[in-house]
Amino acid sequence: MIFDFFYRNIWAILATFIFNILGVNQSAHAGEGINLPAITVTSKRIDSTANSISNDVGASSYKIDQATIEDMPLGASTPLNQVLLQAPGVAQDSYGQIHIRGEHANLQYRINGVIIPESISGFGQSIDTRFFDHVNLITGALPAAYGIRTSGVVDIQTKRGSDNSGGNISVLYGQHNTINPTIEYGGTDGDLDYYFTGQVLHNDLGIESPNASRNPIHDTTNQFKGFGYLSYLLRNDSKITLMLGSSVNHFEIPNNPNQHSNYGMINGITVSLPSSSLNETQSEQTHYAVLSYQGKWSSTTDYQISLFSRYTETSFKPDYLGDLIYNGITSKVLRSNFSNGLQNEFTYQFNDNHLIKYGLSASSERAITNNAVNVFSSDPTNTSPISILDNSRKQASLQSLYMQDEWSVWKDLTVNYGLRADHVNAYVSEGQISPRIGVVYTGLPKTTIHAGYARYFTPPPTELVSASSIALYQGTVNEPEVSQNDLVKSERSNYYDIGMTHSPLEGWTIGLDAYYKEVSHLLDEGQFGQALVFTPFNYSQGRIYGLELTNTYHQDNFKAYMNIATSRAMGKSIGSAQFNFGQPELSYIANNWVHLDHDQALTASAGMTYQIDKVALGSNLIFGSGMRSGFANTSSLPAYTTLNFSAGSSFNNPILGNFNAKVALINAFDRIYEIRDGSGIGVGAPQFGQRRSLFVSVGKDF
Repeated sequence: MIFDFFYRNIWAILATFIFNILGVNQSAHAGEGINLPAITVTSKRIDSTANSISNDVGASSYKIDQATIEDMPLGASTPLNQVLLQAPGVAQDSYGQIHIRGEHANLQYRINGVIIPESISGFGQSIDTRFFDHVNLITGALPAAYGIRTSGVVDIQTKRGSDNSGGNISVLYGQHNTINPTIEYGGTDGDLDYYFTGQVLHNDLGIESPNASRNPIHDTTNQFKGFGYLSYLLRNDSKITLMLGSSVNHFEIPNNPNQHSNYGMINGITVSLPSSSLNETQSEQTHYAVLSYQGKWSSTTDYQISLFSRYTETSFKPDYLGDLIYNGITSKVLRSNFSNGLQNEFTYQFNDNHLIKYGLSASSERAITNNAVNVFSSDPTNTSPISILDNSRKQASLQSLYMQDEWSVWKDLTVNYGLRADHVNAYVSEGQISPRIGVVYTGLPKTTIHAGYARYFTPPPTELVSASSIALYQGTVNEPEVSQNDLVKSERSNYYDIGMTHSPLEGWTIGLDAYYKEVSHLLDEGQFGQALVFTPFNYSQGRIYGLELTNTYHQDNFKAYMNIATSRAMGKSIGSAQFNFGQPELSYIANNWVHLDHDQALTASAGMTYQIDKVALGSNLIFGSGMRSGFANTSSLPAYTTLNFSAGSSFNNPILGNFNAKVALINAFDRIYEIRDGSGIGVGAPQFGQRRSLFVSVGKDF
């Protein structure tokens, strides 16, 4: 019966979508099996449709709304990675990376329920937090609706013009020559709802410094981000939505002075260039568009049909002379990926106890890697660089199908069970059918208990895999010590999660969550070579486990939170891309469980805000016990804590009218801490955290 409804509803909804776009009167087609009832439409009714499609029964969900983001020291100018660091189990890394529950990346981003294909990892954030109404970070044993990227689902709900009528203009100014002007504007016009935002950022601290300097050398960045939302309410119980996003970022690669060159001659000519004068740069851009049609079919089925397109590109430009004399190789790298696809999701209210959810998605992408290399011969008497073109192209496709049943067994017990099927055809062709089950029990006073199991299938990110030819580098200083280069495979895992939340007092909620993941072909990424782009590889086996404790408190004008997480992420035996490793390291890892380079034993975050009349005082902190370093990640870096403060208020000026201002002090105690020291598996260079910095922001509604 369920599958009968599945197929019948798909064709009916597709036909309804076409008729609505063409303006055809559906009543004329009643005899053809398409007969929608006349329903009075409101935008709130349509929004509730989206909420019914998105669900996280049995998983762990941590909500951050726009008010919480505004309470952070940098407010709405806070980058997305810094916002997510306030959630439990999220560890800070260099280059703007974060790690959730001990995994390298494996993050899925959704905007209003639609998956946004991942960008090529770089230094900049491609999503601006300013357009968030709220964001849920969903982790744990996920329902069947979530797949492919599963360490965490960043589920973003955008602002809408109907709730944010008018505009706002603001500017953030501060140390490191920081200037960050922003504008947002939204409203409604009849059945049209619209919202737009854009920002420009310039500063001299684009990437973490390679040393403890307060002002890194050659570290300027210029960035632009924009987002637009347009929604049109159709005459039936449906609406069509268009979302557009764009991010363009340019970075100088910071220099580390007083380094010693390894090569002194090029084409028989002695070359001397201080390491403080190098001129490496990296440019990144991501653009995406989503067109969605959302509504109801009869009184029992909700649906959302979406088409999406995304282009992402990263371009690294070396310092030709400098890279040659310091490293013996210079690489001009361009990686791009163009992805298109569709995502269809449906819910069917079978009866009072069963809510059936099902969906299908498919995408196609074209990944391009261009690598123009100049490298010295392994013969030290030959100082003429050898030119090599190491380019690759790959067409890839991905298909997914899922069905799940949210079963209300009785008043206090809900079970969500389902199946998911995924198939990827890229450098390898693989697939898997994955069972999922989650249970939520609310029968205890002020307490909720959840537990779940999920089978996961995680393909490597196509945009990062390149078919580099080892043979091209034979007889050069870039010839690898190991020639083995097995293909990167999809990760397969079993995930177990159990947790609870309890409210001992009004306004106070505590939570405890434990998880365990056993993995085959564990995926990790590292920076191998001189270009600052990441390359995936597999450990043949892996295991990740941990425990999270959360606390939130909100009473009157006081809000506070504290999260503490401990985790362990281990791998054994390198199963692909072995040429990136030295033989001693490969041999050691083949016979020993080793920590992943991003494994951090203890991570914590905390924050508070206190409102006194029109003045808001706030602070937050990040603690990390230190990531791994040394040969085969056998050592770890020292622990660190950074504490930030802010004070903000609203004012009424005879000239400016009503406006708000905020002062933020980042790393208030000027703690010098090292995120990376340049050693460890797949770690390319040292990076230090931001030193003490002062910022002021001013904003005004209009």
